[in-house]
Amino acid sequence: MMTTADLGDLLAPEAVLADVAAGNKRALFAALGAAAARVWSLDEGVVAAALAAREKLGTTGFGGGVAVPHARIEGLDAVRGVFVRLPRAIEFDAVDSLPVDLVFMMLSPPEAGADHLKALARVSRRLRDRAFAEKLRGAGSRDALYALLTAAETRDAA
Repeated sequence: MMTTADLGDLLAPEAVLADVAAGNKRALFAALGAAAARVWSLDEGVVAAALAAREKLGTTGFGGGVAVPHARIEGLDAVRGVFVRLPRAIEFDAVDSLPVDLVFMMLSPPEAGADHLKALARVSRRLRDRAFAEKLRGAGSRDALYALLTAAETRDAA
């Protein structure tokens, strides 16, 4: 059974990227679009434009160096994600004004109202956990990142 901590339903192993070099939000959205094209067979330009349009409504950088850019995209059958860890944090206009280095892009079909909101809440709850964010920052490889993001941790081992 999947726990709320497990984000495996949103990610494929190839949708987890370590050390993507992006100097700004626009370059990041282009990289996320390219990843979505590769992993989920979407149009990279459409994804990048949708993320930028959503960002104009208000920042998706929710603090602590974390952002969850999201958009609704035609042609998806379910909510999908791409996780990126940046080697250097970028300016993101986050709510706490801190630069961002952990990014979980979430894409949903246009009609996925409740599923979109539930997935968004799950992702933000998971990434808001400072100890978990530090584990992601310290992970040595893409595989380690994927394992952390999809681990069904029901409680923290103290």
